[in-house]
This record gives sequence, C-alpha cells and structure tokens, in this order.
Amino acid sequence: MSTSISGSCLCGAVRYSVPDEFHAAFNCHCSLCRRATGAAFKPMAAIRFDKITLTQGQADVLIYGDRDGTHDVHCRHCGSFLYSHIAANGNGHVAMGTLIDTPSIKPQFHMFVGSKAPWHEITDDLPQFEGLPV
Repeated sequence: MSTSISGSCLCGAVRYSVPDEFHAAFNCHCSLCRRATGAAFKPMAAIRFDKITLTQGQADVLIYGDRDGTHDVHCRHCGSFLYSHIAANGNGHVAMGTLIDTPSIKPQFHMFVGSKAPWHEITDDLPQFEGLPV
C-alpha cells in the first residue's frame, strides 16, 4: 500500500491528496504550460485522474477547459494551477510544485523542447523530446 501525499494552492484554500504512485514525471516546455505557470516549464507527475482527491475547498476550485473532458484545476482565489485532467487517457497531471510532501518520483524527461522558451537553457542530462515522447 502506498503513502498518501498532499498538495495545496498558494493561499491554502484548496487542498488535495494523491497516493505516491505516480507512473511518470516530466518537465513540459510547451507554450500552454509556460503560459499557465509563468515559468520556463511545468514539472508534472502523472497518475490516474481518479486517484486525485480534493480534500478541501471544492467550492474554491476554478475549472479551465471542459469540465467533462480535458481541463485544468486552479484555485479561484490565488490562481494556483494544481492539476490537469487528460480526458484522452484518463490521467491526471499534478503540478509538482504544489505538492507539500515529497514524492518518490523525480522528473524523468523534458517534453516539447521544440517550443521551449528561447531564453531558457536545459542544463541537466535528462532525455529531451521535441514533442510528446513516443
């Protein structure tokens, strides 16, 4: 049985828990992730979406996208991006920066480096993919 870890938005209004059973972790450099975070890339950890549980602030959640399809979950007060639902495969992508507890997984690769910020240099030795890894 895995350990449950928790995450939170910046202001603390929204909290979630997730088992430490992530099957992948990666840094996404696509323009959408960069705009959503205001950073050079978005570190995310992937898990089945139905394993993510909101534990506080259900009324404080803002859904960006299709509520019944692919969407991002934000705090409506501070705007923090918490996680995404990827409808095509049923995954959830947790924003690793919102995790309060330390997950057992670390980013394993960079994706969408073909559209990375021109001012950012990747300095680690993780594999890099121009788009989605095959």
